[in-house]
Amino acid sequence: MQATAYTYDPRTRSGQVLLDDGTPVPFDTAAFDAGGLRLLRPGQRVRIETEGPKDKPRITLVTLQTL
Repeated sequence: MQATAYTYDPRTRSGQVLLDDGTPVPFDTAAFDAGGLRLLRPGQRVRIETEGPKDKPRITLVTLQTL
């Protein structure tokens, strides 16, 4: 699934993404670390993997969206 980076705290390596419908979804340190990223800037397109119910997904991976 694709999303847009919304917030990112480099100290905690956590933040939020915006789904394409505008819904903010938080991600934790484990999801950020799973993607192998070192930095994330608001506005970057990312690819995320989620688990759990569709109305309250939990992000398990955040990585940059590449073509």
